[in-house]
Amino acid sequence: MQYIVIQRVTGLLLIIFSTTLLPPILVSQIYDDGASKSFLIAYGITLVTGLVLWLPVSRVRREVRLRDGFIIVTLFWTLLALVGALPFAIAEMPHMPFTDSFFESMSGLTTTGATVLTGIDDLPQSIRFYRQQLQWLGGMGIVVLAVAVMPMLGVGGMQLYRAETPGPMKDNKLTPRITETAKALWYIYLGLTASCAFAYWVAGMSLFDAVGHSFSTIAIGGFSTHDQSIGYFNNIAIEIVGIVFMLLAGINFALHFLSWRSRSAKPYFVDTEVKVYMGIVVLISITSILVLHFENTYDTWQQAIHHGVFQAVSVATTTGFTTTGFHLWPLFLPALLIVSSFVGGCAGSTAGGMKVIRALLLYKQGKREILRLIHPDALFPIKVGGKPMSDRVISAVWGFFALYVFCFSCLSLLMIASGNDMVTAFSAVAACLNNLGPGLGEVAGDYGGLNVASKWILCVAMLLGRLELFTLLVILSPSFWRT
Repeated sequence: MQYIVIQRVTGLLLIIFSTTLLPPILVSQIYDDGASKSFLIAYGITLVTGLVLWLPVSRVRREVRLRDGFIIVTLFWTLLALVGALPFAIAEMPHMPFTDSFFESMSGLTTTGATVLTGIDDLPQSIRFYRQQLQWLGGMGIVVLAVAVMPMLGVGGMQLYRAETPGPMKDNKLTPRITETAKALWYIYLGLTASCAFAYWVAGMSLFDAVGHSFSTIAIGGFSTHDQSIGYFNNIAIEIVGIVFMLLAGINFALHFLSWRSRSAKPYFVDTEVKVYMGIVVLISITSILVLHFENTYDTWQQAIHHGVFQAVSVATTTGFTTTGFHLWPLFLPALLIVSSFVGGCAGSTAGGMKVIRALLLYKQGKREILRLIHPDALFPIKVGGKPMSDRVISAVWGFFALYVFCFSCLSLLMIASGNDMVTAFSAVAACLNNLGPGLGEVAGDYGGLNVASKWILCVAMLLGRLELFTLLVILSPSFWRT
């Protein structure tokens, strides 16, 4: 373990993150909301902390190793949530306890969208902007942003990239050099964000709301500048824009890159994961529409389609925007939507959940085992898009699934032990582990009513979900620390 390298890179990353506290200061000055002081203090603390860590070892020039990458990413996300909580804790409105501040910061950076805040419409504009910005930064990963500028920092970034990016096949790169890969990801991310903001603005949002919601839409985060989320606008055009960009953000960003480079939409139509992803969303949407209509939840087909499709897309992609309280929907619909978030979006996207490719491989492996019972001596290779998958990938997917179930079960039991009812406990853990946000029971609206212990448990769930279990759990293994 190269502790000096870990210290140097962590310090550099904190220095970089400190600059992200400057835009809210500008917003505060524009709207004269009186909250700039809290951001200035947070900026100073973050910058000084980063300099204290970096300056003593600034001349060190060593390559980041794989184990160093795991430590850096986990440590950095924890520190990031800590310093990200400072504006919430320091601001006079809302003046939040440390636990609530950390929860809100962790939820934003992990793009979970679970909030402890109410009265969001009355908060200072800079605080509302800051919440959206946190999700935007967390969406692609602040670490990937740092990798894009690693050449000037003198630190190699492939290990950080592998530890940070979602999905089961992390060695795949868009370009031969990792720096160019990170830049490509951010160009795509910026392009989608700008397009989404423009579309929201044209559809009827104010410029402030359009930018804020584009941040959380492309990040698949779900934070809103209003308590009623997207339902605040009561605008079909805005909801259509949201549906389109939520679906796009849930697709592997490598496909966006390939499509842009080839000037063709063909990569989307030939990708097996995208086909399954869209099939799942369509199936859940149709189910929701039919149940809502035949249970007379809404008066017309149009209303059933309107709310059914939006909520199906929002929850299935783990975004978490709402147009209505889906927890009040009849029959099995609330549970179906929560269950769909376990699958989530495609690997390499900003979505949460286990990812569609993993669900697909689990299905194919289960099907293969059934066929083996019928034909014990036959060979049944698992293929995706006509290409056989290696046993290493299949084993990793099964290991991930087992850990996912284990973590979900343990965290749910801890939530029940903390005094929550079963519906609240299971849905809250599912919503946070899948980086979804809204749950059922006591957390259908917000998480402010939970006790302190429950909030810390859910913070762990959010971090586990954001780093896809292995990155965080591997450092808890005794063998990881053996030299």
